[in-house]
Amino acid sequence: MMKKIFHISLCAILLVATILAVPRISHAEDEFLIGLIPEENIFKAIEKHRPLEAYLSTELGVKVKFTILSRYGDIVDRFTSRDMDGAFFGIYTSMLAADKLNVEPVVRSVNLDGSTTARGVLFVRKDSEIRTLKDMKGRRASFVDKATAAGYIFVMAYLKNHGVRDTENFFSEYSFTGSHDSTVYAVLDGRADVGAAKSRVLDRLITKDPMIGEELYIIADSPFLPDNTLMIRKDLDPALKQKLKDALLKLDRTPEGLKILETLGIKRFIDASDEDFSAVRSLTNEAGITPGE
Repeated sequence: MMKKIFHISLCAILLVATILAVPRISHAEDEFLIGLIPEENIFKAIEKHRPLEAYLSTELGVKVKFTILSRYGDIVDRFTSRDMDGAFFGIYTSMLAADKLNVEPVVRSVNLDGSTTARGVLFVRKDSEIRTLKDMKGRRASFVDKATAAGYIFVMAYLKNHGVRDTENFFSEYSFTGSHDSTVYAVLDGRADVGAAKSRVLDRLITKDPMIGEELYIIADSPFLPDNTLMIRKDLDPALKQKLKDALLKLDRTPEGLKILETLGIKRFIDASDEDFSAVRSLTNEAGITPGE
């Protein structure tokens, strides 16, 4: 009887060992899942990434799928829980992902004007009579999310650098819209007196509707910060990561690639590195914010 039990136990141990010895089938082998931050209207974001999705699927030999990371604040948790292979993170969330997740920067975008950075802008309606820090006190503010450098953190740094200690109670109330374009419209529509958003998104809206530029007044802007960065899991197949990087870096060299870049609203992709986030870390420290909290 003891021999039988020993035999069954040994078989069980061997079975478990066999299962553990089998390499984990990477999510990327059947579908390469890439997250997108909710920088703008989510339906528009998904639609404009469709051509890139098809292109990368062909180049990588696996099905590439883009999905929206629904909220800035819990992007790190969602990246892990949804078993994502990579994500285009924003200014602050790129730094956060580099610190909290097992990911590494691959590429970041070059804007149509040739810049590789973006700024946060603090703005009001021109007809609001708000022009200074003193004028903003006690007003209604609209931000993107607490986990955005351009849409919140830089404003907190701005207030502290100008002597405001109680930043939480400086405005009479403040809300978070979840996207940069929604924050712009919150101020335009009079639902907020003061707003903060990424300069690139504001510029894009002004290009489509020049009247927006006529109606807004910019009070302050942030330092130049690295724009959206693609971060990929470090434990992915190195060959696959290299194929992905090569495919993105050569987009501006073919007619098909140029059309994809035009749809995305960028000029090209360039290499990214951890050093890119030093300015973001400095801004976060100025704001008195502990990353991830």
